[in-house]
Amino acid sequence: MPIEDRDDAYLITHALAKDTLSRLRDVETTQVAFRKGLVKLGRICGYEIIDGAMETEYVSIQTPLAETTGEHVKGLDDVVIINVLRAATPFVEGLLKAFPRAKQGVISAGRDEEAGMDDEGGFPITIDYVKLPEITEKDTVIVADPMLATGSTMCAVLDHILENAGVDPEKLFVLSAVSAPDGLLRVDDEFPEVDLLTVSIDDYLDDDGYIVPGLGDAGDRAFRTT
Repeated sequence: MPIEDRDDAYLITHALAKDTLSRLRDVETTQVAFRKGLVKLGRICGYEIIDGAMETEYVSIQTPLAETTGEHVKGLDDVVIINVLRAATPFVEGLLKAFPRAKQGVISAGRDEEAGMDDEGGFPITIDYVKLPEITEKDTVIVADPMLATGSTMCAVLDHILENAGVDPEKLFVLSAVSAPDGLLRVDDEFPEVDLLTVSIDDYLDDDGYIVPGLGDAGDRAFRTT
């Protein structure tokens, strides 16, 4: 199973995930290719979550020739995907190819870049819009954001999700393409019940709170707003 335990996070090591991320990192990758790459990466990550974290059950199947035993994935109707706007939109599009029957929620959250990082390496976070489905105790919740940098945004998002839910879901994942060690540590410290999944743990955050080597601003590159 291409998911490795790295203490504070789980690393998705599927060869296609690594290949796709490498193409996303490339500064020469065009906006269309970047957006399609995020969709592809979301789909791969979704399949890895199914393979690594969801159970199967044996079922009886009648083929055109005989009765046989097969397997179905359990819990595919009990998945909630939360889109952290806006960068996660193509990423979630890919996840939905793996979880087509998932309930969906959106949270518009962003950090105040002008305020800059505080002494603890965090940013003030503004949440402009929240629309979440009902979350139950049997749900698998996946909170998707391509970049986990300082962890400030994700912690604010998780606060809203858990406060709105009022219950603890069966599984709660934070899924990112690239993560900084600082952000992983922050989220793990504040929400130890969350499983952190990422395709890459990058080297560090620069003085402006950007992941290095990273992949730039995923939202700007996906929506061509630079």
